[in-house]
Amino acid sequence: MSRVTVAMPGSCGELVQGIMDGVCFHVTCPVDIYSRVSVEVDGRHTGLLAPESRPKAREALRKTLARSGKNAAGVELTIDSPIPLSKGMASSTADVAGAIEAACLATGAAADAASVAEIAVGVEPSDGIFFPGIVAFDHREGKLVIPLGLPPPLDIIILDCGGQVDTLAFNAVDRRDVLKRQEPLTRDAFASVQEGMARRDALLIGRGATLSAVANQSILFKPHLEKAITVAKEVGAAGVNVGHSGTVIGILLDRRVSDTQAVILYVARKLPELKILFSARLVGGGKRVLARGA
Repeated sequence: MSRVTVAMPGSCGELVQGIMDGVCFHVTCPVDIYSRVSVEVDGRHTGLLAPESRPKAREALRKTLARSGKNAAGVELTIDSPIPLSKGMASSTADVAGAIEAACLATGAAADAASVAEIAVGVEPSDGIFFPGIVAFDHREGKLVIPLGLPPPLDIIILDCGGQVDTLAFNAVDRRDVLKRQEPLTRDAFASVQEGMARRDALLIGRGATLSAVANQSILFKPHLEKAITVAKEVGAAGVNVGHSGTVIGILLDRRVSDTQAVILYVARKLPELKILFSARLVGGGKRVLARGA
């Protein structure tokens, strides 16, 4: 018997999303809210056991085992995740990538982030949170990866506009014409975030994220975004970001200059129409191995 448990971060939407040179991409925004995924290989039972509520993770596990030539019999998948579904917080990707990583470790199969990406995007368009650090990632084809490094000390107050977004249905719509028209703005947003990451400058990162959030209003409108931006300026935040295919808005705070707890109280008073889901930290992506052994 072999059992492996990994933690995979969720996200607060994306720092930037759009199209450049014909390639759809996003800049990851992983946060310290983790899906804990376990895979156990146990010859005492037959078949593959996986929660009915996580069909995408189950499919990813099957694909992973088939790719490495492993038998699915006697494999059990369990998932414990606080990440809300259909909010733009990479709940599905965290489960899917966690299942792939844990399965590879439990069965002794080789895996790297590029292999995880290939399997994950074969299940659905995926967030790049399984890559270390912050990256620019082609969430449709899994081909474009630009490492941007580790993030500066940013807290994120994650707000919910309400409702849910079916990411499979959302991504099935061809929006390339709109995204191409926005390409100059997307390039500006990406360049600002890229420079901010290199210089560990929270304001540059926040500027780029805010530009992308505003541009996305023509694709998935958030009625409270303008007010959230105003409140972010009032508290001296670095900027805001959004779930470009979700319902969340993040207020980005530089921990070196901001009192996050005081800001949370202020935001709660000024934006009562938005629910505060979490206060989280921007972290590097990639798996965390929590337990491994027979």
